[in-house]
Amino acid sequence: MHLNDTKGYKLFRYFNIFVMIMIVVITFVPFINIIAQSFSSERFITAGEVFLIPKGFNVETYKAVLSNDRFWIHYRNTIIYTAVGVAISMFLTTMLAYVLSKPKTRIKGKGFFVGYAVFTMFFAGGIIPTYIVYNNTLNITNTMWSVVFPLALSIYNMLIMKAFFENLPTALEEAAAIDGMSSYGIFMKIVLPLSKPILATMTLFYAVAYWNSWFQAFMFLNDWTLFPVTLFLRNLISGATATGEAAAAEAGSTQIASNVRSVSMFLTVLPIILVYPFVQKYFVSGVMLGSVKE
Repeated sequence: MHLNDTKGYKLFRYFNIFVMIMIVVITFVPFINIIAQSFSSERFITAGEVFLIPKGFNVETYKAVLSNDRFWIHYRNTIIYTAVGVAISMFLTTMLAYVLSKPKTRIKGKGFFVGYAVFTMFFAGGIIPTYIVYNNTLNITNTMWSVVFPLALSIYNMLIMKAFFENLPTALEEAAAIDGMSSYGIFMKIVLPLSKPILATMTLFYAVAYWNSWFQAFMFLNDWTLFPVTLFLRNLISGATATGEAAAAEAGSTQIASNVRSVSMFLTVLPIILVYPFVQKYFVSGVMLGSVKE
């Protein structure tokens, strides 16, 4: 009897299907609820009657939020931070991962650098020392770089990319080196073209991280014109700043805070949702190829 025909395997498969369906439901239902609230009126939201289907359909809050100049300023900032941050992060990650993927015979002290990198995943300097360094030493507080630099290099992403580079055929690089190609030429013309899956995966990882980041801006930015849209959303949810209060006021007297928050949350996550389908085919293969060492 084949393994796939056994009762135990069938039970295991059905259990996996059930678990995955539950995960999808748990993940998807709150998002649908947010969309439903964003298109519902105050009376039904206050009464707690809105779940998955909008009631009292209206788009007034969308009009109010989209006509809010501050919202678009923050949205523009987020796009800039994400674009610049992803470019810097991909450069640093690919460079470090490629170097550390080489054998110890070629890279002296490789074990030390890998251990040092992994050490930073578990131990950090803390919020106060970080702020002192950014404010007094680097003097980059209240600038774009205070938002970009903290996320510039993810050791987790670097290790995945390192494993991917280690699985590439070494014969290709050796043949190119025999033909006289430099290390930079090998990296640019051979390694990177073969690494599209992992590059697309890491780009998505970093883009989501930058797009969703708000804590760095909350710590290091004082000028509201530099705030990303996620910090704008945080202010709406907490109601702790003038930005959130002004945005809620501009949404109109017929709408309540939960309706404004739902609209802002949906508009914030929409770009990532639209981008993901285009990189999904690279995402799965990139993670699998970079996570398993042959």
